[in-house]
Amino acid sequence: MPKFSYLARTASGEDVTGVITASSERETVNLLTEKALFPMEVRSAKDSAPRWRLGRGIKPQLVATNLSQLADLLANGVPLLQALEVLAEQATQRELAQVLIDVRNQVAEGISLDEAFARHPQAFNELTVSMVRAGSEGAFLEEALKRTADFLELREELKWRVVGAMVYPCFLAVAGFTVVVVLIVFFVPKFAELFARLEQQGGGLPAATTALLAMSDFLGRYGLLVLAAVGGLVFWLRRAVKTERGRMIADRWKLKIPVAGPIFLNSAVSRFCRVLGTLLRNGVPLLRALAISSDSVGNRVLAQAIRASAENISAGETIARPLAECGLVPRPVMAMISVAEQSNTLDTVLVNIADTLDRKIARQLDVMVRLVEPMMLVVMGGVILFVLVALLLPVFDMSANLR
Repeated sequence: MPKFSYLARTASGEDVTGVITASSERETVNLLTEKALFPMEVRSAKDSAPRWRLGRGIKPQLVATNLSQLADLLANGVPLLQALEVLAEQATQRELAQVLIDVRNQVAEGISLDEAFARHPQAFNELTVSMVRAGSEGAFLEEALKRTADFLELREELKWRVVGAMVYPCFLAVAGFTVVVVLIVFFVPKFAELFARLEQQGGGLPAATTALLAMSDFLGRYGLLVLAAVGGLVFWLRRAVKTERGRMIADRWKLKIPVAGPIFLNSAVSRFCRVLGTLLRNGVPLLRALAISSDSVGNRVLAQAIRASAENISAGETIARPLAECGLVPRPVMAMISVAEQSNTLDTVLVNIADTLDRKIARQLDVMVRLVEPMMLVVMGGVILFVLVALLLPVFDMSANLR
């Protein structure tokens, strides 16, 4: 029986490689999936080039559009396999077409649509997989696909709104940083000899000037090493965040960031409420709906609190009490959830809460963006002012001594 080498990703986000014996590449993929691994690459152990490979660089907007089109095709009676073929043929991105073809082949072999999606984590995120799984189980796949497309489009709209608004502040930051580096590394050393003579004549230099000269000398000697160290730190942090423990730590710290922390929290709570409300509205049992919605909130800390609340609910408690104990969900939201449970309108209230939070997030983003620009100007202006003052102070002291 032939052997196949593979590159797969664990549930914690770590990449693993190995060799497995199977009758075909497809069986290799199935065996890896049974081991809770997401196949990234499968090839014959004798071949040097990959024969099956995960699509990369797929834009979320394209995924949202295809999910919406898939929902329309299914709603109009087109069989799932044929609908996937149609989407693959008209896909404008080659990587997306390959993913859709592979999903179609897996579904044809009897694998569920959500499991086929889960094997392409770079194309379909946790929210998409969770919603499709719930839609398949609850017989509302078309609506689940449509809702997921709406979620993805809303997220992309918010992201590009922030990106568009941050272009000018980022330009200010880059321009200011470049000016400061040029001043410190290339301009300040030209005054070193003058400052040395002034120090001999006057007995010393101001503390700001001494600090500026030390900083200039350090960057001139070790600037490239500092740049390499920063690059290495960024690379290490990106790898660390991909692990389960790293994501938990990162999600916890994201909630503590001033100004941005409440936006991250409200976004996670909004997604939880919208997904849970949609699932309950379509008849999914509460415990199952909580399990699915906890996987789609995008924040490990809140997801852990939701799973803990599900355990308490199975013991006979209401959803409001265990969620309130975690301290993450805002009190007004908990009050509305508590009232909705008593009036048996939880599904409708949760969707309304999500709409309210989305509007609040839009306002918070506008405020944050408006604050960033003046903060950048103040910081850059302060740094440049420090450089200029440090350069001019010795001259002022010398003028005062001559008088």
